[in-house]
Amino acid sequence: MKTTETPAPLPAESGATVSKVDVPAPKPARQKKEGGVLNVFSHGVLIIWAIMVVMPLLWAVMTSFKDDRSIFDSPWSLPTHLHFDNWSRAWTQANMSDYFLNTVLVVGGSLIGTLVLGSMAAYVLARFDFPGNRFIYYLFVGGMSFPIMLALVPLFYVVNNMGLLNTIHGLILVYIAYSLPFTVFFLTAFFRTLPTSVAEAAFVDGASHSRTFFQIMLPMAKPGLISVGIFNFLGQWNQYMLPTVLNTDPDKRVLTQGLVQLAVSQGYKGDWSGLFAGLVMAMLPVLGAYIVFQRQVVQGLTAGALK
Repeated sequence: MKTTETPAPLPAESGATVSKVDVPAPKPARQKKEGGVLNVFSHGVLIIWAIMVVMPLLWAVMTSFKDDRSIFDSPWSLPTHLHFDNWSRAWTQANMSDYFLNTVLVVGGSLIGTLVLGSMAAYVLARFDFPGNRFIYYLFVGGMSFPIMLALVPLFYVVNNMGLLNTIHGLILVYIAYSLPFTVFFLTAFFRTLPTSVAEAAFVDGASHSRTFFQIMLPMAKPGLISVGIFNFLGQWNQYMLPTVLNTDPDKRVLTQGLVQLAVSQGYKGDWSGLFAGLVMAMLPVLGAYIVFQRQVVQGLTAGALK
């Protein structure tokens, strides 16, 4: 009896073709379709969000150039004539010029003091190990979570006992103390990402700690300083609670207090166009500062991640 044997497959060296099992390839068309749907959805959400943010700003600017009758008769239409007298009336008669000057003095002085003191404290906490380092750092972090409402009454008595009530420099000191916790927290993380080799080379060359900080490390931390400076500028420029409690002198009111006073007085007078003009005046510096420094803000926020 003969048996039929299945011939063994030829080795690969003999040149014979060896069949392989085809692995099913992924379907790129389906993935591309899902990615396209996700992009359309995300872009749609961003467009809706941009419209919700930009439209009120544009409407406020447009309304500031209308007269009072046009504001109520056709609130969504463009102004037929540009009434620049609304701006001059708000600037002179409503004392917006005085409020604007006081705000520039307070915010400018407090911003410089916050950046200088905050950067020095953050540099020490980030670069030097000493007993109590982490304790001091967590004290600053805890200051961020402390509600300012609980400190208003004792802060009023402290400022009053020091003779700083209703003064520009007293408000500057309070703004600095209010902004230091976030500034130290932000810059401490930023200073830790900077290379230590540059500072060590400066020490080898005989530079002191202060010279190394101000001439080498501080310029390297420019993106972080600009980022935290923008955040502090926004918070201090729009601060209303602290000046309302600590600055009751009408001649030393800041812009937020002036806007509230303008809303009350112009509301009774029916001068809504002047009210919108004053509102746009207070809004433009903040918007301009962010537009000018938006790239530096993004660089400062992503510097640690890109390190």
